[in-house]
Amino acid sequence: MYNDSMELIDTPGKISNQSLLELGRIAAQPGDWNRVLDEFVHALRHSLIFDNLVLYQTDFESGRLEAIYARALGRGRSAEADSNWGEAIAAQVASEQKIFLDDSCTNTASDRLSSPCLYGLPLMPVDRLPGSLVFIRFGGPHYAAADQKIAQFASQQINTLITRKLANDLGKVAVDQRNAAKLQEEFIHTISHELRSPLGFIKGYVTTLLREDIQWDQKTQIDFLNIIDRETNHLEDLFDNLLDSARLQSGQLVFDLQAVRVDSLIRDEVKRAQLNHPEIEVKFEFESEVPPIQGDPRRLAQVFDNLLSNSIKYAPGAPIKFEIFHDSQWMTIRYSNAGPGIPEPYLSKIFTRFFRTPDQALKAHGSGLGLYICKQIIEQHQGEIIINSPPEGGVVFTITLPMPSGNAY
Repeated sequence: MYNDSMELIDTPGKISNQSLLELGRIAAQPGDWNRVLDEFVHALRHSLIFDNLVLYQTDFESGRLEAIYARALGRGRSAEADSNWGEAIAAQVASEQKIFLDDSCTNTASDRLSSPCLYGLPLMPVDRLPGSLVFIRFGGPHYAAADQKIAQFASQQINTLITRKLANDLGKVAVDQRNAAKLQEEFIHTISHELRSPLGFIKGYVTTLLREDIQWDQKTQIDFLNIIDRETNHLEDLFDNLLDSARLQSGQLVFDLQAVRVDSLIRDEVKRAQLNHPEIEVKFEFESEVPPIQGDPRRLAQVFDNLLSNSIKYAPGAPIKFEIFHDSQWMTIRYSNAGPGIPEPYLSKIFTRFFRTPDQALKAHGSGLGLYICKQIIEQHQGEIIINSPPEGGVVFTITLPMPSGNAY
């Protein structure tokens, strides 16, 4: 039997073999389980009358029974029906893993919504905690034997669908765990290398200076001590980055927001960088009047220092340019260098914690934390940082930060 839309329908309480096959086909479909279940429930209602249908599953962590899917149809779509989702019978079904029928409803009640008939069936997906499927009819009709058989068939199909969903979820969890383990291995390898290298220098030069069989002249001693100082600074930077990264992840990094002149901050960081690297060439293209914004000067300086340090390490000798412009809502800081650039496949990963391109790993020390920290700092300021690497070479970082008038600081 078909309706006006040429959908296969059955007499309520009866179901054809063709309808059973169609329900089985729908339940076996791949794809989003909510979408599949929506289609299944829509098709099921041609053969089985119900107003509400709810799936409950025991949460693995809390042990509580929680609704994971619910649909209100017919009388169930009214606001008064929202409060009745069969929680009590669902808990009983899941606990005892038995079918329960509450057929005490009556269609003579003045308010049908206050007289629900409930039919609960147990669900036990493979390797999963128990759940239940509840059908609700407001004001009848009662669940005849044929209705109950159709509901039991539906519960079997839904149980299979949920089992498949859980298997997919577990597969995704396994992939995430493998990726996390791989990231942890890479982190340990990177940090071990970053610790060994400066410690090796420090140990080697200290041991050399302490040799009693050689008298080092003053210039040689100063050269050795400068190397020790440089490697000690590298270790200090590494530990600072690790601490900042951990605090950012846990939300424990405190920001001291105040009025900040970004142009002055950038010029100060450039001067500081040029003390140790006088060869770097930096061009400024700032608006004549750069208004202050609200920010943490120390953390914003950390961002600009990191960008400069990356250019010095990975694009030595390449010209650097800072630009600043703004409108009523946003200030934009654009930082660029004319270095070799970053290959397209790596651009989407560049702000990932511990990530370094293979070329970067060969060229210089680094933990892969700097740009991750930059992104977190900018986002804590309600801003955004993005990266581009034009085909002709070079790297462009664009930072947008909110102007005070356009933000709730």
